[in-house]
Amino acid sequence: MTVAPEGRRLLRLEVRNAQTPIERKPPWIRIRARMGPEYTELKSLVRREGLHTVCEEAGCPNIFECWEDREATFLIGGDQCTRRCDFCQIDTGKPATLDRDEPRRVAESVHTMGLRYATVTGVARDDLPDGGAWLYAQTVRAIKELNPQTGVELLIPDFNGEAGRLAEVFASRPEVLAHNVETVPRIFRRIRPAFSYRRSLDVLTAARDAGLVTKSNLILGLGETPTRCAPP
Repeated sequence: MTVAPEGRRLLRLEVRNAQTPIERKPPWIRIRARMGPEYTELKSLVRREGLHTVCEEAGCPNIFECWEDREATFLIGGDQCTRRCDFCQIDTGKPATLDRDEPRRVAESVHTMGLRYATVTGVARDDLPDGGAWLYAQTVRAIKELNPQTGVELLIPDFNGEAGRLAEVFASRPEVLAHNVETVPRIFRRIRPAFSYRRSLDVLTAARDAGLVTKSNLILGLGETPTRCAPP
């Protein structure tokens, strides 16, 4: 049996992960699940509207605290991503058909929750002709139309760096345009094989040149060193 290069790469990731010992979590990182009324109401809202959240799909341990404070990060485009990053718990696979009604439901949920600031991200949709650019842009437009006083932070994939796709997203004018670099150049290809460090920097530069407030994040603990994370 012949295994494709992508398959061999994923197998190597699985072997490496299996060989990494899982250490006991320190006491300070443990939290008590508090399923209060706000958490229960928000969970019901997400289920009723058929929405996805990063809080659930990424297995975030802070979900109980955040949802009790009526804070959530919406995940658009479904719960299947066309790319695989070593740190991410979201499933990789063939996504469902694009749900063109999702932006409306997200906007209405923001209104129901009374959010003054909404954070939206999504899975990579390389299966779509526009890479999902319309979906990201339309979600911002829908939120702003129904909630004109609500700020929107939009965390995007790189859309393969294609200028037309990025322009459509930038034109929706989120208050903050985020694209995470996630890690340092030395280990980038190992951690994010479907992305390019240089391309991610180019996306952030293009957003800044379009007059948007930009944001990016690093995940620590993937094998980087303090000197690699220090600014030049």
